Amino acid sequence: MSLTQPTHSTQSLIQLERLCKSYSLQDAHGKTITTQVLHHIDLTIRQGEFVAIMGHSGSGKSTLMNILGCLDTPTSGSYWLSGRNVAALSSNELAQIRNRNIGFVFQGFNLLKRMTALDNVATPLLYAGISRSKSRQQALEFLRRTGLEDFAMHQPNQLSGGQQQRVAISRALINHPSLILADEPTGNLDTQTSNDIMQLFEQLNRDQGITIILVTHENDIAAYAKRLIHLKDGRITIDSHSTVASNTLT
Repeated sequence: MSLTQPTHSTQSLIQLERLCKSYSLQDAHGKTITTQVLHHIDLTIRQGEFVAIMGHSGSGKSTLMNILGCLDTPTSGSYWLSGRNVAALSSNELAQIRNRNIGFVFQGFNLLKRMTALDNVATPLLYAGISRSKSRQQALEFLRRTGLEDFAMHQPNQLSGGQQQRVAISRALINHPSLILADEPTGNLDTQTSNDIMQLFEQLNRDQGITIILVTHENDIAAYAKRLIHLKDGRITIDSHSTVASNTLT
C-alpha cells in the first residue's frame, strides 16, 4: 500500500488507488480458493459530493462501502480518508473515525429495539464520552430537524418505516460527520416515503455540504445523486456526473 498521499488528492475526502479486495476460503478438500471482489479501483471523491453506487448483486458495491466505512480493509492498494492513510491507523483510531467522522444509514434501520428514538439517536454521543443529559438534549435537536420531535419517546416498533429511517439519519448526523454512507436506505420503504428520505439527503448535501455516498439498485433513487458510479464484476464501468446515465441502467 502507498504510504505517500497522492499529490493530486489534497482537496479530496476519499482517495482510492489500485484498491483490490479478495477473500480466501478452504474447500472440503482443504484447497484454498481465492475470490477477488474488487479489481484495481481508482476513485477520488471530494468533500460535498453526492454519489450513488449501483451494480448487480455480486458486483462488489457492498464490499466497497465496507472499506469506505473502515469496516473492512483492502487486500492491496491504498485508501486515504481526509488526508490520512487508513492502513496506518490503529483499531482505536478507526473506531474514532467510524464514530465521529462517518455516519451510517442502513436498509434495515439498525435501531436498538428497546430504546426510544431519543436514546437511539443519543447513543453515538454516549460512546464519545458525552454525558447522558447533554447527549439527549442534542439528540432531541436532531429529531426536531428531521421532523420527529413529537416521537422522541417512541420505540422503533411504534414508528413507521419512514420514521425509523429518519431516526437512523438523525443518529448518523449527531456527531456532525463529514461523510454519510447509506446502504440501500430506501430498500424497505414505499415510493413516497423513499422520495421523502432522498429529499432529506439532498437537503443535507445542499445546505450542509455533507458528502453522501449511497448504494442503490433503483434508478429513480440514484437520480437524486449528482454523480453515478456503476460497478460490474468488481470494476468501475461508469463514473459519470450526469444523472441522465442512471436512466440507462437496468
